[in-house]
Amino acid sequence: MTLDRRDFLKAGAVLGGAAGLGLTPRLGSALGAPPAAALGAARRAPAPLRILILGGTGFIGPAQVEYALERGHTVTLFNRGRTNPGLFPNVEKLVGDRNAPDGYAALGGNRTWDVVIDNPTTLPRWVSGAAEALAKKTAHYMFVSTISVFRDYSKPGIDENGPLHAPGDPLAERMGQTADTQYGPLKVRSEMIARERFGANVTVVRPGLIVGPGDLSDRFSYWPVRIDKGGEVLAPGTPDDPTQYVDARDLGQWMIRLAEERVFGTFNATGPATPTTMAQMLYGIKAVTTSDARFTWVDADFLEQQQVRGWSEMPVWLPPRGATEGFMRIDCRKAYAAGLTFRPLADTARDTLTWYHSRPAAEQEKARAGIAPEKEKAVLAAWHAARG
Repeated sequence: MTLDRRDFLKAGAVLGGAAGLGLTPRLGSALGAPPAAALGAARRAPAPLRILILGGTGFIGPAQVEYALERGHTVTLFNRGRTNPGLFPNVEKLVGDRNAPDGYAALGGNRTWDVVIDNPTTLPRWVSGAAEALAKKTAHYMFVSTISVFRDYSKPGIDENGPLHAPGDPLAERMGQTADTQYGPLKVRSEMIARERFGANVTVVRPGLIVGPGDLSDRFSYWPVRIDKGGEVLAPGTPDDPTQYVDARDLGQWMIRLAEERVFGTFNATGPATPTTMAQMLYGIKAVTTSDARFTWVDADFLEQQQVRGWSEMPVWLPPRGATEGFMRIDCRKAYAAGLTFRPLADTARDTLTWYHSRPAAEQEKARAGIAPEKEKAVLAAWHAARG
């Protein structure tokens, strides 16, 4: 199956970028439990840190904040105050717009922080601005990048030294109309600026697909929701096709631990740690439901003929051959050795489904990913007809 280049690049553009998406309720309240129950009880850190989080109220930010507070750290948030402003009423919040000429004014004065976590950055000039404001105010800068920085996914096992896109425009004002081709290069440039301005005291985290409760992209939630509805479910490729993803809570908690241990360097960050197949993921999701769902595996060639696109219409999947052979086989052993761990798929699936049903009905009806029900039925009918 040859993936449409535009859709593939758009898929790459959203990898890791979910940090900027909104989260309506707190993670704990979304699941009907206090934060400690949602994220797992945390022990107090050996030494408290002063942590400044740029963003902090979107997708991975709340997990960082809640875990950091549980660990005994002092947290300050810096953002525009527009995304979920009611979150964390007892946490200090500084307001600033990174697109404005004086956007970092709230970070002025003599204050310093032990670590700065930069979650929502895409534009390189945002990193330049953060460096101007914070280079002398912190000894540790953590930057959330993406595996979309890589330019060649044709071979499995891409590690942190894999070939990167040519760096994007350091003065880019916005993603523009060609965001599908700019995202990776702009992240490459942002990584470069971070290393240039903060020196060796930089941690670059490159997530793959970030999933779990709070993900408004619906890229993972399509599967729990669809499987929960039951009936015949179109499953892409073969049961043995690989897949990778990371729960936002696991990612956020791990970043706080990296900050505590002052771990520097670059890390690919997706999982699970044990290679996982599409069958393991789909049947694992089904196990947390009472659904009668049954999976019909439709091969990549037929999906291409039916114009069913990997990633967008068949989330968390790309054909493991040709240009995308290694896309779901990223080497993350360095992150695993540095303490990145993963909660059971059952927890992610169950929590995602619970959170999804807590959303307003209008949001549930406007899924941003997944094949339309009518098209799914038509493709399954065509598949059965072709097989006699």
